[in-house]
Amino acid sequence: MKTTHSIFRLFLLGSLATGAACTGTSPGAATDAATTTGTDATGTRSGTDMTSTPPADAASGAGSSGTTTAATSEAAGTTGSATSSTTGAGAGNPADMTAFTATFATMQDPVFLMNAASSNLLEIQLGQAAAQRASNADVKRFAQMMVTHHTKATQDLKSVATPLGVQIPETMMPVHQAMADKVLSKSGKDFDEAYMDAMETAHKMDIAMFEVKSRAANTPTVKTFATNTLPMLRSHEKMASETEKKVD
Repeated sequence: MKTTHSIFRLFLLGSLATGAACTGTSPGAATDAATTTGTDATGTRSGTDMTSTPPADAASGAGSSGTTTAATSEAAGTTGSATSSTTGAGAGNPADMTAFTATFATMQDPVFLMNAASSNLLEIQLGQAAAQRASNADVKRFAQMMVTHHTKATQDLKSVATPLGVQIPETMMPVHQAMADKVLSKSGKDFDEAYMDAMETAHKMDIAMFEVKSRAANTPTVKTFATNTLPMLRSHEKMASETEKKVD
């Protein structure tokens, strides 16, 4: 009997010990589960939301920025091409000279003075070149006369421009520079012909421009200068035409 009670008490104590062990393990498991759940729910999702997604957004933003920059660069390139094409559209071609002469009717007095000065530079510089390079004696004489007459014309022009505050250019304007470049690219008889052709064209343009200002200049001194210079220009144009026939 005592043995039975002893066995029962040992069994009871074992059961209690086992129950206590189970109870101690469960809260720990719950805690582990909670920890695991917290890691999965918070750590994993947080890592996905805060790390994976933003780079995707950033990459998207960078792509948009790159596209915008590329588009801007392309637009700039197009503008540059358009500007380059417009600026270098072959000044000195017949179409450009026609456009140039079309401005005479509305040309302001200061612009007229600057164009006249540019034309004088053309006459002087080509005259100096022709006096050295021309093969025809008549062409050489004409060239030397151009240097003398247009140097004097430049001095007269400055006396009108300076009081008006107009600065005379020291280099030729595009339409005149193109004419000079064409002549200077020739040699021998071709040079003589090209030079006399240019002199005919230049003086015809000058006469048309000076005639407008002799009638309609806003400034009295400009009107007087244009009127007084016209006889010389008409004489030069006539001589250029006659000399040009000798070298054709």
